[in-house]
Amino acid sequence: MASHAQPPAAAAAKPQAPAAPTTIRALTDDLLREIFLRLPSLPSLVRAALACRSFLAAVRSSPDFRRRFRALHPAPLLGIFFDSDDEERPSFKPVLRRSDPDLAAAVRGADVFLTRLPDNEDSSPGWQIEECRGGYLLLRDWETGKMAAYNPLTRAMHLFPSPPDKKIRHDCRGKFIPMSFFLLSSDETPGSFRVVYVCHDKSRLRAAVFSSGTKKWQVLPWSQAAPEQPAPIKYWLCTGTQVNGSLYWSHDRHAYKVALDTVTMQFSFIDLPEALKGQSHLYKDGETKDGKPCIVAAIAFTLCIWFWRADADGVEKWILDEMRQRFFRLPGAHWTIIRSSKYMQFLTVLCTCQLLRDLEMILVYLVRSYPSAWTQGS
Repeated sequence: MASHAQPPAAAAAKPQAPAAPTTIRALTDDLLREIFLRLPSLPSLVRAALACRSFLAAVRSSPDFRRRFRALHPAPLLGIFFDSDDEERPSFKPVLRRSDPDLAAAVRGADVFLTRLPDNEDSSPGWQIEECRGGYLLLRDWETGKMAAYNPLTRAMHLFPSPPDKKIRHDCRGKFIPMSFFLLSSDETPGSFRVVYVCHDKSRLRAAVFSSGTKKWQVLPWSQAAPEQPAPIKYWLCTGTQVNGSLYWSHDRHAYKVALDTVTMQFSFIDLPEALKGQSHLYKDGETKDGKPCIVAAIAFTLCIWFWRADADGVEKWILDEMRQRFFRLPGAHWTIIRSSKYMQFLTVLCTCQLLRDLEMILVYLVRSYPSAWTQGS
């Protein structure tokens, strides 16, 4: 009987080595940043960035990521600084959010008493706030002439002198009128800043600029004369406003405003809607969420909004967008609150008398930033 040979048994398959586990070190910087964008707040990003050097490097190396994070997670209000007649330096009132430990920790760690400001016992009224922006307070001691840009959260302090008065007044025509200080901060280079000081004579304006880089004041030439002479009044420009990289002042009587481009440092003159002529106390400059200028006016219990944009012929001008009844007024109260979050990125508080004859802006100084733990130096 023939025997059938059995086929050789198949060799047992060698077990495959297990795949190497994926560790957090395998994540690229781009992927890390996409993960970080999903964190709930800026304090949580700070803690994550400080967890290890690779996390910190991923955040530090990308200004674009920081811009995206700020757009998705606007810094909340920590509190309000305000000048006090009885104190040598500004006071601070925190916003109470007991349920948010991150905000409470930020306030506890901040120098809200401004202890690093130099003391001067003979100075009265002492340090006063001129501006607040980008986490910095701009302060001036009017007795000594010293100025300071101070971040209470990071405790970064910059001391410098007031603008050179004699040089700024040179070639003044008529009455010299000092106006405002403006603090210009940069998201691209955190910790750097410029201070712009503006004045005017009977028909022209002049600016002086201090740079934290050069630590010097630069006095710029006088502007061209205003298109319509301000008549015999001394104070022909209203309080200035900073909007999206430019500074604006409305004329007290005529239908135009002065603009200063903070990049070119050139003055220009912009016509206003005729309805706003001589009504500077009824409106406020602002900016839309995409950075375009707008004007919000409170006229007869109606909120009017103009945008600066091109018309059908491609000519840029102020265009009335809409008029809405947005006022809320309690019986007997003197406060009117407008919130137009669709158009502007801030809460506007207006104060009015009973007959709504006069409105004026209540100025408050808001601290809206956290310490940027990933920035290089300060």
